[in-house]
Amino acid sequence: MEQHLALALAGTIRHDGNGGVADDLDGVTGLATWLRENATPLRPYAGDLDVPGVADERTRREVVALRRAVRSLFAQAVRPGPPSRADSASLLSPQEAVDRINETAAAVPVSPVLTWAPDAAPTLGWRGGATDARLRLVAGLARAAAEFITGPARERLRACPAPRCVRYFVQEHPRQAWCKPSCGNRARVARHYQRQTADR
Repeated sequence: MEQHLALALAGTIRHDGNGGVADDLDGVTGLATWLRENATPLRPYAGDLDVPGVADERTRREVVALRRAVRSLFAQAVRPGPPSRADSASLLSPQEAVDRINETAAAVPVSPVLTWAPDAAPTLGWRGGATDARLRLVAGLARAAAEFITGPARERLRACPAPRCVRYFVQEHPRQAWCKPSCGNRARVARHYQRQTADR
C-alpha cells in the first residue's frame, strides 16, 4: 500500500477498541512517536528534523489544527458517502479547511531544487527558506495534504464503514470496502448478529 503522509496524519484519530475514539496526538509524547514513525515520508516536505526538539505543545496544537483541516477535506472528498463518524460534529467548512492548509503551507517559502548526478535520474526537491523546525514541520505537513487532496489518490479515498472505525483509507482495488481486514471481519460479525436478532 502506498504511504500517504496526509492519510497517516488523518489516521491519528482512530477507534480505541472500547467503543470510543483515541487520539494518537493527545500529548507531546504521542506527537514525538508519530513523527518518529513518519520521519521517512516527512523528509521530502520538512527535511531532517530533530524529533524530540520539535515535539512540543505548541507544535502539537498546530499539527492537531492542521489534522482537523485535513479530515474536513477528506470528509468533503468522500461525498456523497458519509464522513468518518469521528468527524461529524467537528468539521470545518471546506473553505475554512482549504484556507488553513494554504496559510500553514505558506508559512515557509520554498523553491524547487533540481539535482542531476552523473549516471542517475534527475530529481526534484524543495528548499525551505526558514530554519525554524516547527514551521518546516507544520508547513511540510500542509504541503503533503495539498498534494494528496489534488492528486489521483483522492478519487480512491473512502471512510471506513465498519462498526466503530473512524479511519479514512485509499481503496487499493475496486472491491476493497474496509481499511483493514479486521474491519471487514467486524462488519461481517455485526451483520450476522443483526440477522440473528431480526430472526427472533
